[in-house]
Amino acid sequence: MMAMSLGLLLLSLLALPRAGAAEGQEAVVCAGVACYTAHWGKLSADDAQQRCSKKGGNLATVKTEEEARHIQSALARLLQTAVPPAGRMGRFWIGLQRDKGKCLDSNRTLKGFSWVGGGEDTLYTNWYKGAKNSCISKRCVSLLLELSLPALGSLPRWAEGPCGSSRSPGSGIEGFVCKFSFKGMCRPLTLGGPGRVNYSTPFQASSSSLQAVPFASVASVACGDGDGVGAASFQSYFLCKEKAPDVFDWDTSGPLCVSAQLGCDFNNGGCQQECFEGGDGSFRCGCRPGFRLRDDLVTCASRDPCSSSPCSGGATCVPGPLGKDFTCHCPQGYQLDPTQQGCVDVDECRDAPCAQECVNTPGSFRCECWVGYEPSGLGEGPCWDVDECAPGRSPCTQSCTNTEGSFYCSCEEGYILAGEDGTQCLDVDECGGQEGSPCGSLCFNTEGSFRCGCLPGWELAPDGVSCTEGPTSPGPPPRPPQRGHVGNEEGTLVLSATTPSSTGDPEGTSKVAPTSRGASLPTSIPVPVSLAPPEMLAPSGTPGTGTEPSTHQPTATAAPRELAGEDFKAEQSDEGADGQRLLLFYILGTVVAILLLLALALGLLVCRKRRAGREEEEKKPQSAADSYSWVPERAKSRATENPYSPTPGTDC
Repeated sequence: MMAMSLGLLLLSLLALPRAGAAEGQEAVVCAGVACYTAHWGKLSADDAQQRCSKKGGNLATVKTEEEARHIQSALARLLQTAVPPAGRMGRFWIGLQRDKGKCLDSNRTLKGFSWVGGGEDTLYTNWYKGAKNSCISKRCVSLLLELSLPALGSLPRWAEGPCGSSRSPGSGIEGFVCKFSFKGMCRPLTLGGPGRVNYSTPFQASSSSLQAVPFASVASVACGDGDGVGAASFQSYFLCKEKAPDVFDWDTSGPLCVSAQLGCDFNNGGCQQECFEGGDGSFRCGCRPGFRLRDDLVTCASRDPCSSSPCSGGATCVPGPLGKDFTCHCPQGYQLDPTQQGCVDVDECRDAPCAQECVNTPGSFRCECWVGYEPSGLGEGPCWDVDECAPGRSPCTQSCTNTEGSFYCSCEEGYILAGEDGTQCLDVDECGGQEGSPCGSLCFNTEGSFRCGCLPGWELAPDGVSCTEGPTSPGPPPRPPQRGHVGNEEGTLVLSATTPSSTGDPEGTSKVAPTSRGASLPTSIPVPVSLAPPEMLAPSGTPGTGTEPSTHQPTATAAPRELAGEDFKAEQSDEGADGQRLLLFYILGTVVAILLLLALALGLLVCRKRRAGREEEEKKPQSAADSYSWVPERAKSRATENPYSPTPGTDC
């Protein structure tokens, strides 16, 4: 039994990765302007972040698919340092976390998570499954992959979960990935003979196989192979530095570890394109037609600097003299940007090339006219004023006046402008204005004008506004009959039949003219009160004389039928004092009538209830005692019957 248990323990130990050897190992991949390092280590997310920050980086970001492939390469190299069991899954921390108190946000691509190194919400995601909506604890993301080389064919998926702690880093955690960013990169050094190159990066990582070497890295070159081939072994150091703005290269030139015995046979002499041997065992690097040798005497550059299409934004590349430089030229309407390699649009409207409105367009501009103007012809000619008052185009209901770039509307006498746009005309109610009625007694508003009238027994004065006592008026003016209750009283109502005048006050405040004092025609006509319509019988006080003169002449004669409403339509002013008093009488009378009707209905209802109650009592069944007849005692004295007592059977 003990032998079996020891065997199982040995098998389990062999199935685990070699933790002692793998704990201090790492893999490095550099590309673009960043380096990625993959590490073994069962750490929590916070401890892993501290390891990265001590070297000047952060837990890695995976913002693009290209960045995901660089991290995949680093993990593939890391897996070569250990022998994990096939089919086992492992997790490696990256810098995507969600703090405590922040919940899942399904509307965003990162689901509410954010990168440790900062930055906006990115579009690339590769979630293994939906994130949990947990707000009570911090959540961290790791890369989930199978710990075997064939499984690295697909990009690692994202798995979120607890961030772990120092004592419990988390289930399945095998390591973490860091990211370090730099200003630029140098090319790898090439050897013209036997030797070894080792790069020491600023983040304390060492590697001999980098596709790009970060700025400020040190390269250690040891020439010779120790087998007697080539020169004696020696070691040199080179620094990756910035030789020009955004130009990074080593501080040496020429092939390294050149071997006279091997010449161009070893690694093409370290040359990028052509290697040419000399007769004395020496050699040099060259370039193919159309290229030139760079200052490092190893690499080549195109003699046509425009072959790499360095200009953008529609710019044209023009080579300089000897093919060592180039300039970018922009088309008309564009200018070079600050990099001098791209084109941006020129805003021609800054120079005000148009008479009125200028609209900038990509590479050009166009002129437009303001509201109220239109081009004088086809194309972009000068702008002319639009005649909004032309026949068929006028927006005004009455008068229209064109102005430069606009117009305005006006109304005839007796009307005022109305409407939101000020193009409509509304009749003025002269009889209901705030300044009072212009007539001494009765006033009737008409379309664009008004008419004055008098109560029975009075006649219209020659001024067409005030009223004077008529021949049938024995004294002070009688009270005007109530509206709708004329009765049979005999009286006359005198109205002024006016017509709109063609002349008037410029301000439009006077709309009736006084009658001619020398008129030979009668100025008033007696009208029976019974023939006058109720609308023409409005109460008023004693006709006054201090009123506005009328601009209308009264007619000579008028038949009673015409005065009754066929010749004109008379209306009473609802805002006059007499009209308000009459309205109050109507309201009070209506209220009293309603109360009387209610009282009558209530009395009838009570009477019917009492009669119904009496009939119910008579229909009740009689008791056995009702079959007997009792001899009533004879009253000694009988009171005289009340002649006012109600008749039996009636209460109402």
